[in-house]
Amino acid sequence: MPNDNSGRRRFLGRVLATSGSLLLAGCDRLSQTEWFPNVLSSAEKLTQAAQKLIVPRNAMAQEFSPADISPEFRSNGTSNPSNPVYQALAANGFKDYQLRISGLVEHPAVYSLAELKALPSRSQITRHDCVEGWSAIGKWQGVQLSQLLQRAQPLASARYAVFYCFDPMDAQGTTYYYESIDLDEAYHPQTLLAYALNDAPLPVKNGAPIRLRVERQLGYKMAKYVMEIKLVDSFSDIAGGKGGYWEDRGYEWFAGI
Repeated sequence: MPNDNSGRRRFLGRVLATSGSLLLAGCDRLSQTEWFPNVLSSAEKLTQAAQKLIVPRNAMAQEFSPADISPEFRSNGTSNPSNPVYQALAANGFKDYQLRISGLVEHPAVYSLAELKALPSRSQITRHDCVEGWSAIGKWQGVQLSQLLQRAQPLASARYAVFYCFDPMDAQGTTYYYESIDLDEAYHPQTLLAYALNDAPLPVKNGAPIRLRVERQLGYKMAKYVMEIKLVDSFSDIAGGKGGYWEDRGYEWFAGI
């Protein structure tokens, strides 16, 4: 159901989506300059500080009714990873899929898709706001990330959850798409590892078998094709050190709406 802050978040989301679509055209070029990443970093800190003042830590993203569901939920980014391991899993209906929980936790774990589906689930109808300028409303079902974190018991030094995906980012298959959120967002009740969309198994184009739904942030934070969640204390040893594939190329790490 809508909450008191839903109108404000809708407005902020549309503003960010519009400004993000303008940024996309020149982002790769600007991110190569010395000054542009510093500008983004400063703006990100202001945005994050402002959001914490406006939106309480436990505020919920707006949820909608079944009548609001979009007739089609578009695919963004990769629609079918070329990774041969992923292709083999998909061909077998993801029966052999495994999600690994690793890093700064007391109890590392591995879950099959069947095991994830056997855990208590949550369903929510929410809007996806993409920086490309489009939005869609869908019904998501999955396991709350907080459940897996409670089982894993993060160490006191853990600050971020990093999501590694099956989507390879180089021809050799040695670098994979990744994204991250902080633990506040990871424990939020609407943060899901979704395995169903609109009461059907999650389609490949939308991230099967598991995708992240972090409803208080923009679409590029919601990693698809998740294969591992690693808890870390910093991004210093991870790819470009900015906390995500797009963040390494100049996007804001904090994309709250």
